[in-house]
Amino acid sequence: MNSLIILVDQIINLYTWVLIINVIFSWLIAMSIFNTQNRIIIAIYFGTKRLTDPLLNPIRNFLPNLGGIDISPVVLILILYFIRNLLYEYFYAGIPI
Repeated sequence: MNSLIILVDQIINLYTWVLIINVIFSWLIAMSIFNTQNRIIIAIYFGTKRLTDPLLNPIRNFLPNLGGIDISPVVLILILYFIRNLLYEYFYAGIPI
């Protein structure tokens, strides 16, 4: 059972990093720092966008309009950390990882 919990924890950790990469790439593309003609940049951006949008879209629909500021990645990261803390609390009960 511990191996399964560690696997879920690592998947949450990896998904959090993919979400952070997606946010950084979207900022850099919006500020025209990254060239959108570069195939590698666009492939990474759309790859991370396809992975993160299924969880971000319901959060975006729930949150009110904040004038162009998208805080849905922050909410999703908080939810992922909450799930991770629940795993630690209920399955490890003091056992350090």
